[in-house]
Amino acid sequence: MAGTKKEFNTKLYAVIVFFLIAAILAGITVITYRSKYNGFNPEKVAIAFTESIVERGDGYNAYKNTIVSKNYKYGDYIREYYMFPIIYAESGYKPGDDTDDMKGLNDDSYISDKTKNDNGSLAGEVIDKMYPYYEALMETYGGWDDYDTIFTLYFEELVRVRYEVFGDKYMTDEIMFTALEANVSSYGDTLTGTEEEYDENTNLKISDKTIGIYEKAFGGNYDFDYEVVATKDVDNLDEYKSSLDKETLETYKISADDISAAKICTVAISANDKEIARYDVVVVQIKSTWYVDNTNTDTTALYEIGR
Repeated sequence: MAGTKKEFNTKLYAVIVFFLIAAILAGITVITYRSKYNGFNPEKVAIAFTESIVERGDGYNAYKNTIVSKNYKYGDYIREYYMFPIIYAESGYKPGDDTDDMKGLNDDSYISDKTKNDNGSLAGEVIDKMYPYYEALMETYGGWDDYDTIFTLYFEELVRVRYEVFGDKYMTDEIMFTALEANVSSYGDTLTGTEEEYDENTNLKISDKTIGIYEKAFGGNYDFDYEVVATKDVDNLDEYKSSLDKETLETYKISADDISAAKICTVAISANDKEIARYDVVVVQIKSTWYVDNTNTDTTALYEIGR
């Protein structure tokens, strides 16, 4: 009978984890496509960046609209600066190094029997154990503006937690992305709420219905709208460019001289046709494309919406 509760099993949990990851990757593909499509319009870039954060608290994927992603695939940037320094630490890896001849924690010699035989339940346990830590990072740092600290601390904790669960040092970029992106998705669920779901074949309950922060604040049928209510050029482009941190830009493989224009877009956010917040997004033009300057845009207020 539909809705009948049965005992939870690890095989089903492994399947759930698999489909959760597939859904996350599909969402990332959509965000990447939209960021490229919107890139020729500064207002659309500002709105896409804002929408990613507000809709599901996803400052992580919002970086696909920023200067971080000008010359990198976003995932490659994360690998180079935050994952590989952990995976290839014993080989003395530094960002930019070729890892082809390096031995890292992703080598088969580090795989334990628990890793070899895991059906997904232990991987799911790691994800569950990491979520409170991820939530604490969002609370402490007010979102993703200080991504450097968040990536660093999160992956250091992931290494510890995974060793606690699996008993080995094995670590890959896939493991790291899977845990982080699952936690990002779960954080979004705390904002939007979730519906009770049952597996259509086994009638096993997959998830409970939860009431999200936004539903409590704005009602069950809430709807967000975004509008750029003002766009202006930065007061002094040369002064603005000279204020940018050279070392940070170098990690993005760009320089201040690449920037030909900079604007400030004021985005108004409405819930159920009532304005609830507005903030400024700094966008810059490099060649024909616009990007959010994440080094000069403060998003912390967006994580307070509905609270």
